[in-house]
Amino acid sequence: MSKLIIFSAPSGSGKSTIVNHLLQAGLDIEFSISATSRAPRGQEKDGVEYYFLTPEEFRKKIAADEFVEYEEVYKDTYYGTLTSEIERISKKGKHIVFDVDVVGGLNIKKKYGDRALLIFIAPPSIDELRNRLIKRGTDSAEMINLRIEKATYELSFAPHFDVTIINDDLEKAKKEAESVLRKYLQ
Repeated sequence: MSKLIIFSAPSGSGKSTIVNHLLQAGLDIEFSISATSRAPRGQEKDGVEYYFLTPEEFRKKIAADEFVEYEEVYKDTYYGTLTSEIERISKKGKHIVFDVDVVGGLNIKKKYGDRALLIFIAPPSIDELRNRLIKRGTDSAEMINLRIEKATYELSFAPHFDVTIINDDLEKAKKEAESVLRKYLQ
């Protein structure tokens, strides 16, 4: 039976970098592609980083009960995990890796229990997180402030996770995450 490995973190914590490292580490895992109603950033492609839906399409899928979890993060900006995505990866016999927000992660864990492992990637501090978001250069000052506000809220959920990894040194955080996964998948 496929296990579910759920990564959550405030935006800019290095979660996606760590997840990408794990996907290249020779583990029997596959990435669960989330759905979102936000516009693609940079070189993002539909069906690769996300399934990009309009807010209307997203709401139709919510009404049809097609999500394991979803959240309206900002007005008309939804993120969620399609049930069909879990089924798609499970059929291949692979374990499923999620990159979702804290509420989504907790909802998946609630639904799947011991079959799911919750891993929280924490920044060393809110100040360092702000610096990373500024350096990333993908968001306006207003959006960075929204992300920092949300990060402060998200950090309060860390105690509800099975494992917390503080990303103050990316290489160390990657090794720690890989070690946790190898142990869990044994």
